[in-house]
Amino acid sequence: MKILGLNAYHGDSAAALVVDGQLVAAVAEERFNRLKHWAGLPAQAAHACLEQVGLGWADLDYLAINRNPRAHLIRKLAWALYHQPSARIVKNRAENFKLIKTIPTDLAKTFGSTRVPPTRFIEHHFAHAASAFFVSPFEQAAIMTIDGFGDFVSVLLAKGEGNRITPLRRVFFPHSLGLFYLMVTQYLGFWNYGDEYKVMGLAAYGQPTYLDQFRKIVRVKADGTFELDLAYFLHHTAGVMTTWFNQQPTASQVFSPRFVAEFGPARTASEPLTSHHENIAASLQALTEEVYVHLLRHLAEQTHCPNLCLAGGVALNSSANGKIFERTPFREIFIQPAASDDGGAIGAALAVQHQLLGQPRSCRLSHSYWGPSYDDATIEQALQAAGIIAPRLPLAELVTRTAQDIADGKIVGWFQGRMEFGPRALGNRSIVVDPRRAEMKDILNERIKRREPFRPFAPSILAERTGEYFELDYPEPFMVKTYKIRKEKQSIIPAVTHRDGTGRLQTVTREANERYYALIEAFDRLTGVPIILNTSFNENEPIVNRPEEAINCFLRTRMDTLVLGDRYVTR
Repeated sequence: MKILGLNAYHGDSAAALVVDGQLVAAVAEERFNRLKHWAGLPAQAAHACLEQVGLGWADLDYLAINRNPRAHLIRKLAWALYHQPSARIVKNRAENFKLIKTIPTDLAKTFGSTRVPPTRFIEHHFAHAASAFFVSPFEQAAIMTIDGFGDFVSVLLAKGEGNRITPLRRVFFPHSLGLFYLMVTQYLGFWNYGDEYKVMGLAAYGQPTYLDQFRKIVRVKADGTFELDLAYFLHHTAGVMTTWFNQQPTASQVFSPRFVAEFGPARTASEPLTSHHENIAASLQALTEEVYVHLLRHLAEQTHCPNLCLAGGVALNSSANGKIFERTPFREIFIQPAASDDGGAIGAALAVQHQLLGQPRSCRLSHSYWGPSYDDATIEQALQAAGIIAPRLPLAELVTRTAQDIADGKIVGWFQGRMEFGPRALGNRSIVVDPRRAEMKDILNERIKRREPFRPFAPSILAERTGEYFELDYPEPFMVKTYKIRKEKQSIIPAVTHRDGTGRLQTVTREANERYYALIEAFDRLTGVPIILNTSFNENEPIVNRPEEAINCFLRTRMDTLVLGDRYVTR
């Protein structure tokens, strides 16, 4: 059974291929067209997934799409009749629904075919749930999916058992924790799609002085859900005008004049950040964590299950995720590494495999390396085209020399194997440096990343050494939780210690990534520290995919060393 899952005409458009119940390939379209969070038809991603395993369009048994315009149709119609949205909003939604329906034929054309495999449209949040539970290590689990909106829903609480997912409760439009986070993100002057993670980093610099006021805007309910005070929002009247057609997605203003009247003028992108803005961010994060925990405690009461699966854009809030063990009854957690909408491509395919076709589960997601890889001949060709001569080194020498470069304070571009799926570089498309050097944060921002100085950098640590450096000793292979760094260790690894004493860690095992593990192990032998600072291999662009992109990034920035497979390049 060969099922191609798609997230199309939505932010982070992507494709994923499932063969006989096993995930074999997954990649976002942005990695090919180089436009962050690109929304449209993921044709290049679909082609790449099939090419990786030697299949063609004619081999597909099903297409699965993580949207279903007919989901909750009665509720949508009732809302429209009662609230009478503007013609502009109706037109925007109708155009998007039309695009969703034409995905199968539009994609077939890119393969030069008129054949359209049987197609299943999967409700957005159900696809999120499937993307987490069906690849988790759990036979039974509580499931929460949480984002802005998808198919008129912002939260799904569910339970997974075997190859079935049973929805328990939903939070419907217009109430959304993700939209509240977006609203405050815009108010703080961050307007690009996906900028919420910047505000999460900024929150550590402030105090939650506006928490009581924010509690009036997002009110928790006794039934375990929440509701918004819509006087502070525009989306339920003016709509959120979002652009999804073959471009970087954008969203119109969400906060209302009432929010500005209560909290002061909105910041423009060019204005400096003040303590007021830091406190707004801190209050936003604190309120988000409160509601997050409220939902999870209710879910735990409903399911009586110690295992938890999470997906959806808000599930990438690593600060909130790091508090789940402390504040809820859950004892085991699995968070989909591509928790945002790109991961819905995996979920849609697996929902067809298991929920619709009744096939038993067999896939367990222990790593995120599902994208394209490039052999040595391709790498050598790219180097020659750039006029670079680079030796091919034995693995032991390669990791030892690279580890020494890191220990010497050099910035290293590390390009290996199959590209990661999801927003995090996890050791195959990474820039790595010495976490012991406090100045490395400023050096990286000045020479490579050119990003806001308040944003943290992440530590990759040998998994078996986690408890030595972090207060919580629990595997986190996907960099989607933050743990407190032990106080006595914070001065040892200052470059990866955030303002609040946390680190958004990645635990690395030899089984998941032998080469990256060997690099950290070599650095540990040199320094006694089993951690390296890991940030994504890019410069204000999507993470590099092809060797040519890695070489270009190396040449136009002030990186010191580039390691492409077995090839070692230094300035």
